[in-house]
Amino acid sequence: MSEPQTTAQAVDDPAAKRSVRDLVRAAISGWLGTALEFMDYQLYSLAAALVFADLFFSAEDPAIAVVAAMATYGVGYVARPVGAFFFARLGDKTGRTKVLFYTILLMGLATTLIGFLPTYNQVGVLAPILLVLLRIAQGFGAGAEISGAGVMLAEYAPAKRRGIIASLVALGTNCGTLLASGIWAILLVAYSEQEVIAWAWRIPFIGSAIIMLFAIWVRFNLKETPVFEERDDVVDGKALSKAETIQLATETGDVRTLEAMERKPWKAFSIALLLRFGQAGNSGMIQTYLISYITVVLLLDRSIGVNAVIVSSLVAFITVPLSGWLGDKFGRKRMYMIWAVIALIIIIPTMLMISSGVTVQVFIGYVVLHNLAVMSFASLENLTLPELFGSRNRYTFTAMAREIAAIIATGAGPVIAAAWVSAVTGSFIPIIIMLFIFTLSALIASIWMPEVAGRDLTDPRDAI
Repeated sequence: MSEPQTTAQAVDDPAAKRSVRDLVRAAISGWLGTALEFMDYQLYSLAAALVFADLFFSAEDPAIAVVAAMATYGVGYVARPVGAFFFARLGDKTGRTKVLFYTILLMGLATTLIGFLPTYNQVGVLAPILLVLLRIAQGFGAGAEISGAGVMLAEYAPAKRRGIIASLVALGTNCGTLLASGIWAILLVAYSEQEVIAWAWRIPFIGSAIIMLFAIWVRFNLKETPVFEERDDVVDGKALSKAETIQLATETGDVRTLEAMERKPWKAFSIALLLRFGQAGNSGMIQTYLISYITVVLLLDRSIGVNAVIVSSLVAFITVPLSGWLGDKFGRKRMYMIWAVIALIIIIPTMLMISSGVTVQVFIGYVVLHNLAVMSFASLENLTLPELFGSRNRYTFTAMAREIAAIIATGAGPVIAAAWVSAVTGSFIPIIIMLFIFTLSALIASIWMPEVAGRDLTDPRDAI
């Protein structure tokens, strides 16, 4: 099948102005930052599911403690939109790479400090308060990290290979998830449950500083994206104000910029919001709540959920680049629709397998559900969202769409699921309903959206 055709096909690809070495450095930078972000969050989500209910909350009611631990997980998502707005606007004005240096520093420091926190038994209510404050700091830095990595790689990569190159961002999420899950699996094998709760849980949080320092080193002196530098409204590395941009466009007869200034972004933003809502909601349900469900509701050994995540993350090393490559070959719109339909079909059978409590079925059900309902979308999302928006506000709108959807879906999803499943005495029906809602939102958005593969990313106009 031929390459997808668009109405704004790139003619003079800005990516040609960067060497292969520059592209590799940018790819490693995006991958490392995203890996650290998702390692940080997976470390926390697994800790919330496995031990934080015992460490930071009163043990009088175990069910309420689990809900509280999940709520603290959600608090990090409250800060993400604020951080996304602050850092992404700065990134649209002064460049992507400068901002990404600061986001990874803030995010990494907050995660490392979690490993030094006192517990509820040591300082009482101060323990969850300090945990919440660090989650807020972590979320503030992370709010613009993965969006910035996706925008940076989209603006670095050759137009016909953006899908597979930008999928490295999703592989970063996978690597972070895998590393965090692997560390937890080792802890659960190497130490007794009492030792893990007493002190060993601190090891992965403190150890994350190593990856943070390496990522900072890679990002040091990373060249700005060629698309940002070629924007008509960027002068001496800084974007002009709206009034200055309109004046310049009027003087030079820049019809594209004048048209972009008149358009309202709500259509492109709504599509991006729905696409992200579907992926983020499924991610929160599957990567966070299902681990707790397997342990607390099904009463299976704690290691089963962690090991299922590890196996699924390994499989995703195939799923993610395959989805990105298919997006380059057949277009983002078509592949989003195909993945969404497949995900809808497999929700019920995979949840039946997981709820059976049989270890092999739990593994198979989790791996299939995670890869087809989360990772396939994640691969396409990291490129599709930046391609939906024009060059002037690409980082801001991408970050805000991602984080607003995340705070609604991923932040609230696990909390709602924990309370709902508890109310219906362990039934998995609420999980199925929520997964259907999230996946349908992605399908609706994919039907509504235009094809964006191969767009000229220097175009200041949104794709719709």
